Amino acid sequence: MAVTTFAAIDVGSYDLELTIYELSAKCGIQVVDHIRQAAAAGKDTYRQGKIGYALIDEMCQILKGFADVMQVYRISAYRAYATSALREARNNKIVLDQIRVRTGIEVKILSNSEQRFLCYKAIASKENEFQKIIQKGTAIADVGSGSVQLSLFDKDALVTTQYLRLGALRIRETLGSADADDTSMNQLIEELADNDIQTFKKLFLKDRDIRNIIATGICALYLNRRVSAAGHSDRISAQEFAEFYAAIRTMTPEQIGERYDIPLEYAYLMLPSMTVYSKMFEITGAEMLWVPGVNLCDGIAAEYAEQKKLMKFTHDFSEDILVAARNIAKRYMGNKRHTAMLEKTVLSIFDCMKKYHGLGKRERLLLQISAILHDCGKYISMRTPADCAFHIIMSTEIIGISHEEREIVANVVKYNTVDFSYEEDPESNRDPYTNVLIAKLTAILRIANAMDRSHKQKFDNIRTTFKNQQLIITTESLEDITLEKALFEKKADFFEEVYGIRPILKQRKGV
Repeated sequence: MAVTTFAAIDVGSYDLELTIYELSAKCGIQVVDHIRQAAAAGKDTYRQGKIGYALIDEMCQILKGFADVMQVYRISAYRAYATSALREARNNKIVLDQIRVRTGIEVKILSNSEQRFLCYKAIASKENEFQKIIQKGTAIADVGSGSVQLSLFDKDALVTTQYLRLGALRIRETLGSADADDTSMNQLIEELADNDIQTFKKLFLKDRDIRNIIATGICALYLNRRVSAAGHSDRISAQEFAEFYAAIRTMTPEQIGERYDIPLEYAYLMLPSMTVYSKMFEITGAEMLWVPGVNLCDGIAAEYAEQKKLMKFTHDFSEDILVAARNIAKRYMGNKRHTAMLEKTVLSIFDCMKKYHGLGKRERLLLQISAILHDCGKYISMRTPADCAFHIIMSTEIIGISHEEREIVANVVKYNTVDFSYEEDPESNRDPYTNVLIAKLTAILRIANAMDRSHKQKFDNIRTTFKNQQLIITTESLEDITLEKALFEKKADFFEEVYGIRPILKQRKGV
């Protein structure tokens, strides 16, 4: 039986974690070793916008120790990811370079949506419990050091996920200069958390019945260990949680640490973290909180094991991404029937063009998301829908796709209706090939959109074939398609420019 020894490193806002795993198709994911050391990079970032050299040095020393441990275990592969502290630090490129030079570890900064998707995969790796719980209305509250991600499930589909700048350390640092005693400080923490969470309720919880909360984050494991009446259960009732929260509200961090046997550096973050969970109970009326006991490292390992075909999820994560995109389109009043036809058409063309575009499943997904969101800009302005759509997409996180992928989608949607620019944005850091990818996806979206420009879904049974360097798109329709043909011919020019293939629209009337 082949076993892969894998290391996952989380360069977090409050601590650095190394977890060593053994991965195999037979036994799945097994934890071999785990090391966690505090190094609060977020304190520097959230206070002054950059990480100071003393903290960089401390982080490098810890990571050098991690590298030595990895060498002892003779790991086959590793992945090291950083989250909000480095993501928001102005000098993050310097920090990453120092880490690379001094430790040999290559660290990648995750976008928020990538980070939360990995945590989501970690939860889903506990498949039996996860699938059972999300059959009822469920909220995931991922409370980190720098931020909170709130996600909602309805009938096992992920319907929305929202980012709040309410991380436990960020709350503490935000209120650090407040002149208040412990009682007043606790009240300030609740007021700060309440504002954003009440807004979330107004926007996303209308008519939703939430029965369960899934808790992950920096202090979730301590919550599990200290609250459960059974001592080992990963389920906490609303009543158990309320009693625990009422108790810690009257304590200092030192008292919390002593009473519940929590290291002081984490006891310091318990009240802000628990306040968020308390507010979630308050706004949802949930009955139970599940603490799956997973972290970002577990998600990193799960994703690697999935990619190497060492494990397979039954949950369809791509469908979650598409559902999230459809909910964004719904928010901006997209035409549901037109979008459904457009999705079907672009995928039909994409699949027929495999030999010519050289793209894979991931690019197919990005094209589908582009089709779903192509009309969202009209909600803001009928005069400049392309620019509005671009800004909507760039301002709206879609869980499961990276910032770079979101930029691809935003540009494909933008260039669907405005002239394509081959000149790369000088402020963009994207790979030169990305502009080519945007052009390829845009060309497909344009001709597919032209086929339903009237939004009347005139075509049935769309079939695509190749003949003599032409893409023949044959459809069945008894209606007048003069408008669609004229617009199709106009959009066909760019398609031919990109692929060297002329698309031809043919109508079969005798059906």
